Amino acid sequence: MGLTARIRTRDGWAVSHAVVTLTDTTGSQVLRAEADAEGAVRDVNPLAPGAYTVIVTAVGYAPAAASAIVTASGRAEVGTVTLARQGGTELPPPGPWTIDPAHSTVGAIAQHLGISSVRGRFTEFAGTVEIAPDDVTKSRVEAVIRAASIDTGNGTRDTHLRSADFLDAEVFPEITFRSTGLTAAGSDRWTVHGELAMRGVVRPVDLDLAYLGTGSDPWGGTRAAFRATTELYREDFAMNYNQVVQAGIAAIGTTLRIELDVQAVQGESLPQA
Repeated sequence: MGLTARIRTRDGWAVSHAVVTLTDTTGSQVLRAEADAEGAVRDVNPLAPGAYTVIVTAVGYAPAAASAIVTASGRAEVGTVTLARQGGTELPPPGPWTIDPAHSTVGAIAQHLGISSVRGRFTEFAGTVEIAPDDVTKSRVEAVIRAASIDTGNGTRDTHLRSADFLDAEVFPEITFRSTGLTAAGSDRWTVHGELAMRGVVRPVDLDLAYLGTGSDPWGGTRAAFRATTELYREDFAMNYNQVVQAGIAAIGTTLRIELDVQAVQGESLPQA
């Protein structure tokens, strides 16, 4: 007897802080119940037969309504009610997430001689993501990259990039990013505002972020995938080295395109291999 319902996000995750309100045809509240940790509502109090409206609310989500018919048994089975993020935006379930370097890429692309691109990546990095439960715009991202781990596939070039002409990795071994805010840019897109510290210089940087989805992995964990891009100007971080080869064309472009492909594992640490 009573009311049963399951409250889920569009990705199928439980909304544990949802509140279900049942009203009759006059608009009077008949029942109010909170979802448990699994997003389930199980109220055993019998209900009078008839038609009702089920209203589901949760902080950070748009309200949802559904119709329910209570039979002579005094029971109403609402089924699954899906909540969308306020404003239609989605992110993974709230809580801590840990970036998995083995399944993530931090890449940088620079123009070479004005006609082609040189691609590189950093092979050593770590980071965390904290999805805020109530106000998703208060979510946080922090990452640390080892500057000396730059790899462009050419040893001579990589040694030069680690030198004082560019990253100065011996003096400034770490590149850090700390977010300062989050703004929705679409149903699955965000702008991550933050500060990037590199080569002893701190500059504001915005990342264009796309949330690609969440799913289970073969090791019993839950993973979320993101892709982010931004552009940096070398001069902003005191990397002024260049050569002009001909007709004013620089050997190395002044703009760096950053491409991040990130997998994060739910929890405060990565599972043991």
